[in-house]
Amino acid sequence: MSPSLFNFVDVKDKFTVAARHALTGKTCKPLVTSFNQIPGNETEKKTTLDQALRGVLGDQIVEQKASCDDYLSLIYLSIDAVTEGICSATTPFVLLGDVLDCLPLDLCDKIFSFVEENVSTWKSNSFYSAGKNYLLRMCNDLLRRLSKSQNTVFCGRIQLFLARLFPLSEKSGLNLQSQFNLENVTVFNKNELESTLGQKSTNEKEEGMEVEEGEMGEEDAPAQSSIPIDYNLYRKFWTLQDYFRNPVQCYDKFLWMTFLKFSDETLAVFKSYKLDDMQASKRKLDELRGSDGEHVYFAKFLTSEKLMDLQLSDSNFRRHILLQYLILFQYLKGQVKFKSSSCVLNDDQTTWIEETTKLVYQLLKEIPPDGDKFASMVEHILDTEENWNSWKNEGCPSFVKERTVDDKPKRPTRKRQAPEDFLGKGPDRKIFMGNDELTRLWNLNSDNMEACKSDSREFMPSLDEFFAEAIEQADPVNMVEDEYKVVRNPNYGWRALRLLSRRSPHFFQPTNQKFKSLADYLDSMVSKLAKELPKDIPSEEIKTGEEDDDDNGDNLLKESNDSPSIQSKAVTNQQMDDIAAKLGARWKMLASHLEMKAAELREIETDSEDVEMQAKLLLVAWQDREGTQATVESLVTALNAAGFSQIADILSEA
Repeated sequence: MSPSLFNFVDVKDKFTVAARHALTGKTCKPLVTSFNQIPGNETEKKTTLDQALRGVLGDQIVEQKASCDDYLSLIYLSIDAVTEGICSATTPFVLLGDVLDCLPLDLCDKIFSFVEENVSTWKSNSFYSAGKNYLLRMCNDLLRRLSKSQNTVFCGRIQLFLARLFPLSEKSGLNLQSQFNLENVTVFNKNELESTLGQKSTNEKEEGMEVEEGEMGEEDAPAQSSIPIDYNLYRKFWTLQDYFRNPVQCYDKFLWMTFLKFSDETLAVFKSYKLDDMQASKRKLDELRGSDGEHVYFAKFLTSEKLMDLQLSDSNFRRHILLQYLILFQYLKGQVKFKSSSCVLNDDQTTWIEETTKLVYQLLKEIPPDGDKFASMVEHILDTEENWNSWKNEGCPSFVKERTVDDKPKRPTRKRQAPEDFLGKGPDRKIFMGNDELTRLWNLNSDNMEACKSDSREFMPSLDEFFAEAIEQADPVNMVEDEYKVVRNPNYGWRALRLLSRRSPHFFQPTNQKFKSLADYLDSMVSKLAKELPKDIPSEEIKTGEEDDDDNGDNLLKESNDSPSIQSKAVTNQQMDDIAAKLGARWKMLASHLEMKAAELREIETDSEDVEMQAKLLLVAWQDREGTQATVESLVTALNAAGFSQIADILSEA
C-alpha cells in the first residue's frame, strides 16, 4: 500500500488550531505535539507551520482586536518553535516584518523595543545567518517611514541597534567609497533684492518671529548684537555649506579661491566678535540638567535672515561651523583609497589649511563654556578617525584575530639506527635511492648541487650529431634490426623529444598520422631529418629562437640589478584610473581572467552605478586579494587574455 500524500490544507488547519492553543496557554507544547503526530516530510511540515503562524498573525491584524502584546506573544512562540526545530529560522523575522508593515508608527515603537531587547537572541548561531538580512531590510523600511526631524530619537535607536547587531567589519554598514550626501542642500535666500537685512521694522515686536520650540525663551532674548550683518556676509556664510557638503569642489582652482575668500571673512567675524556673556547659555544648561535629559531637540540649520544675528551669537552654532571646517580639512589632507588621482593639494593650499586649522582650534578654545576641554576632545576624536580611515584603506580587515594555540612540546621518540652505508657515512659513502639508476646518478658526484652548476652541463647537441647514429641505423643498406636501433631505448627517446622541441620545426607541425609507440614516431622523424640535414643545411641553422630568448633573458637578469623589471612592478593608483577609464562598461570581460567570483561582481555592481567606478573597484579588489603578487606583468597577462591588447601594450610601456 503506497503512503498517503501530504495534504497541505488539512495540516495547516491542524497547526493553526495548535498555534491558538499554544498562545492561550503561552507554551510551545501543543505545537510540538501536533508536529510529531502529523506524518510527512520534515521540510514539508516546517513550511506548513510557517504558513500557519503567518495566517494566525494575519487574522489578528485583520480583526484589529489584538494588542502589541498579542503580536509579541506569537513572535515569542515562533522563537520557541525554532529552538525546538519545528519551524524555519526565518519565521520570527517574517512575522516581525509583517507586524511593522501593518502598524502605525507609535505602535512600531513598542514592537521595536522588543527587537532591541532580544538582540542577543538575533546574534545567536540559530538566528543570525538566517535573519540578518531580514532585520536590515526591516530597519531600512522603518527609516524610510520615519521623519529625521520629527522622529529623531527613533531613528537613532534603529542605527544603534544595527551597530550592536552587525560586526564592525560588516561592509553593508560602511561607506567604503567615501561618498558624500550630495542631497543635503542648504537652502537660503540668494536674491539680494528680496533681502530684509538692514531694513528696520517698527512693528517687528508686535508681529513677532516664529522660533522653534526649545531654541529661545522669553528670558533668553539677547541684547542688540554688535556684529555688523549685511546680505554679503549672509550669502558668503551660507555658501560655505555647499563646500562642506561636497569637499571635492575644493580641488577645483576657481572654486577653491571662492572658498578661501568666504572662509577668511567668516573666520574674521568669529575672531573679531567673541562671545563673553554666557548668562543665557548657563540658564539653558541648568534647564537641561534639571530635566534629566528629557528635553531633546533636533539640531538643524535655519537660514532665515532674521536668525543670523542670533546664530552668530550662539556658542553651539559657532562650534558646529568650526567643527565642519576641521572635518573638511581632514578629508582634504588625508589619504583616501577611492579619491581620484587628480585630487591633490598644492603647497599654497596645504599651508593655508595648516594655518587655518590652528586658528580654528584657537577659536574653539575661546568659545565658552569649557572651550579648552571641548577643543582637546575634538582633536582626540579626529586623531582616532585617522585610524578608521587607515582601516578602510586596507580593505576593512576583520578585527577578529585567530587565537594562537601553544603547541605542547612533543615527547622525543627513539629512532632506530639506520645502516651506515644507507646514510652515506660508511666506508663506501654511498647513498642508496631505492633504484639502481637513481643510486648511480645520485652518487656520480659528492656534491650534487655543485655538479648541477658545472659548465660541462650547459650544452645542447645539434640535430645531425644526436641523430647521426639513428639515421645510419635507419638506412636499409646497413640491415640493422629494429630491436637493436637506438630509437628503441627509452632514455634516448626522452632526450630526442626534448631536442626536437628545441631544434626542429617538425615537432610542432600537426599530423593525422597515428603512431603506436614512441619508437615509431622517432622513426618517422629520423626519415624526415635524413632528407634535410646531412649535406646542405647545418643543424645549427634550424632553431626556434630559444638561444635568442636565453640571451635576452640573461640580459634582463643583468639589467634587473639596476632597475625593477615588469615582473616586480606594482600597479599604481594612476595606472588603475587609466585602465578603468579605458575599460568602462567592458570591465566584466576582464573580471573572469582576474578570477573574480560572481558574488564579488554583484557586490561591485551594488556599490556603484558608474561603470568607470565599477572597473576601478574591480582592480582594487584584485589588488587587495593578490597583495604583492598584483604586479604589472600579471595584469598585462590578464588584459591580453581578455582581448584588451592595446591597453596591455600601453601598460607595459608605462
